[in-house]
Amino acid sequence: MPDLPPRYEIRALYTDATVTVYQAYRPSIGVAAARDGRFPAEWKRDRMTWIKPSFLWMMYRCGWAEKEGQETVLAIEITRTGFEWALSNACLSHYKPDVHPDQAAWQRELKKAPTRVQWDPERNLHLAPLSYRSLQLGLAGEAARRFADEWIVSIADVTPLAQKIHGLVREGELDAAKGLLPREQPYPVADEVLGHLR
Repeated sequence: MPDLPPRYEIRALYTDATVTVYQAYRPSIGVAAARDGRFPAEWKRDRMTWIKPSFLWMMYRCGWAEKEGQETVLAIEITRTGFEWALSNACLSHYKPDVHPDQAAWQRELKKAPTRVQWDPERNLHLAPLSYRSLQLGLAGEAARRFADEWIVSIADVTPLAQKIHGLVREGELDAAKGLLPREQPYPVADEVLGHLR
């Protein structure tokens, strides 16, 4: 039986300079973003936006690009510098007694943090939950602006890939489906960056 990943571990498709995260939008935003390499004016910088390094967690969230308002799945390459800034400045999205001194301290931290972290169960090809967690990173205020204006290296529409993998899963061709998944590997990040986020 293969070893399971650690319960809290970032797994992502990355290069020396970039990391790929996923989002899903209605076509008026998603198609324009992929075409132009940046978000259109319709995309609001003053709203929290969540990025996900896990392709399969994104598929769970958007229902294989079939949920209303999430029909266009984007693979967004951002700088590792930006991604790690977001992690370093993040607060957990919920109170944990073994991480925060008390609930009031957590609420103060949450109010001032430009990013927040949530760990949700990772998903398999059937989108069933696994025993280990997947990172979701919420960006607000300064973080959302930096994401949109500074960190993005490229934006690709991967809706056709999502549809192809989903079709193979429905046909029971799980090995073929698995072969098309992005190659997500444990992301190298210093313990001090993630220590307060587990």
